[in-house]
Amino acid sequence: MEIRHPVHPDHFLLFDTEDMRDNFLVTDLFIPDRPTLVYSFFDRLIIGGICPLTPRSLDIDPAIIGASFLLERRELGLINVGGDGIVRADGEEFEIPHQDGLYLGMGVESIEFSSVDSATPALFYMLSTPAHKQYESEKIRAADIEPVVLGDKFTANCRSINKYIHPGGVQSCQLVMGVTRLEQGSVWNTMPTHTHQRRMEAYFYFDIADEHRVFHLMGAPEETRHLILRNHQAVISPSWSIHSGVGTAAYSFIWGMAGENQDFDDMDHVPMEKLK
Repeated sequence: MEIRHPVHPDHFLLFDTEDMRDNFLVTDLFIPDRPTLVYSFFDRLIIGGICPLTPRSLDIDPAIIGASFLLERRELGLINVGGDGIVRADGEEFEIPHQDGLYLGMGVESIEFSSVDSATPALFYMLSTPAHKQYESEKIRAADIEPVVLGDKFTANCRSINKYIHPGGVQSCQLVMGVTRLEQGSVWNTMPTHTHQRRMEAYFYFDIADEHRVFHLMGAPEETRHLILRNHQAVISPSWSIHSGVGTAAYSFIWGMAGENQDFDDMDHVPMEKLK
């Protein structure tokens, strides 16, 4: 498990491109049969990915989280962006096809990931946060989610927001998670932009063709920077940072938040004239 330490916004101003990538970019999430886990000290969020050609579990270093197994004092959400998969949690089997998700509550000890067909393996993207209460594990069917449609073609940001784990749906202690999909011809997300000092966020970009990229904007509104992301890469967004993006074509992303509250609309909006 890789560890990423917090970055003060004043220190961030001194970063060059490689410094930004080393501290905030998460790559190589889907190496076949080798789970990837990144522990961020921003709200102690763990970002992970697994591409199981054969049944696989998550190996953790107990010294990092101070627990004998990952979810001893944590919860976990995942969304499958690959082929059909199966997750076995303490003997219970969940079939997780493409775009479906799963919430695993605190206390689940044994977790095994597998693909229905290793030729088209599952790609499980995961987020884990500290938990204080046990909620029931629950499968999340993408087809059951009523999307929130926002934006318009004149600002190139027509998109649908699909909430997977949130107070009005699947319950959790603090994890909030969902998927935003941009329509063809739209390229902007989260613009006008915002911050939320009460929680951090992680973005995972997917449905990006090999020849396209997403420019992820971050930093304080008055001192913006950017990272260029490919398909299946994630970025850690501190609470003090904006988190908008623009692509060379339409794309999708999984957003996940952890922190003080679970209110999706708790945002500190940034006037366009303040951006620099």
